[in-house]
Amino acid sequence: MPKPANPRLSHAPADHPAVPTAKIGVLVANLGTPDGTDYWSMRRYLGEFLSDKRVIDIPNWKWQPLLQLIILSKRPFTSGANYKTIWNNEANESPLMTITKQQVAKLKQSMAALYGDRVEVDFCMRYGNPSTRSVVDRMVKNGCEKILFFPLYPHYAGATSATANDAFFKALMTQKRQPAARVVPEYFDRPNYIEALAQSVLNAYPDGAQPDVLVCSYHGMPKRYLMEGDPYHCQCQKTTRLLRERLGWDKDRIHTTFQSVFGTEEWLRPYTVEHVAELARAGKKRIAVISPAFSADCIETLEEIKGEICEAFEHAGGESFTYIPCLNDGDAHIALLSEVIEENLQGWIHRL
Repeated sequence: MPKPANPRLSHAPADHPAVPTAKIGVLVANLGTPDGTDYWSMRRYLGEFLSDKRVIDIPNWKWQPLLQLIILSKRPFTSGANYKTIWNNEANESPLMTITKQQVAKLKQSMAALYGDRVEVDFCMRYGNPSTRSVVDRMVKNGCEKILFFPLYPHYAGATSATANDAFFKALMTQKRQPAARVVPEYFDRPNYIEALAQSVLNAYPDGAQPDVLVCSYHGMPKRYLMEGDPYHCQCQKTTRLLRERLGWDKDRIHTTFQSVFGTEEWLRPYTVEHVAELARAGKKRIAVISPAFSADCIETLEEIKGEICEAFEHAGGESFTYIPCLNDGDAHIALLSEVIEENLQGWIHRL
């Protein structure tokens, strides 16, 4: 349905293009998802993801032949098989897509309660669909003269937050009428974020029993990135510390680890898959794993943690493995995200 013309242009000539009513856009961004589990869908997705210089910063002359001729010939099959184990067959989409839609639907309700129809909420994916550019195009056409861009990553990293921002700013470069823009910063140490994580841990043990160790498993990155100035590692460590302090547990009860290692280069340690096996061999028979760096459950949590990492623990003698889901579209998470959005909209709009 076409947007109503702005009353301010009632004096314009009849052939003047329609101008939609001005509003503010909130664009939520997540990593992305393949369109399907078949070979070509997986190859397109992996090709875009693994060609990103923020993710793999090896020179093209060295990396692209390896990627195109070897990795993308084999990996789409294994990745597709992994996605099939968690795929939402009813909606024919990945869990990340399903959860992101649920989050955005609730954020729309929250923003409508605060601002009425003056704020438009939508989402995009850094890789795959809907692309950042396509959603920015739509929001501008719908009259969004200001856009708040919100990468859904609690912790900043060049390979997550920064590359999402890159795609957003590139999309702005294509606009005839560029909207004013703001970017939401990371929120890894916000009290209500830590509280939401703590409640998710406590809710996993309603009977009061506790695991021998709570493993906070964060997505990994090459150690070199830390040495080059990426703050991700330090932010992850702080989140774990704040969570431990909120729970009131001893230091040896909560560990920080890193998962999803790729390639031969050394990544941030300890590696989750190795560490949980070491815990089991050391007599820690009951552990729980939480993934604070993910705003929604995805292949890395539903398949890697509940599959490979759980198996490593059990094969080493572990007896009780509990995966604590991401915050997803839980009420505490939506309240947190809404609060962050409201803070970052200050000066642009006021509540109803």
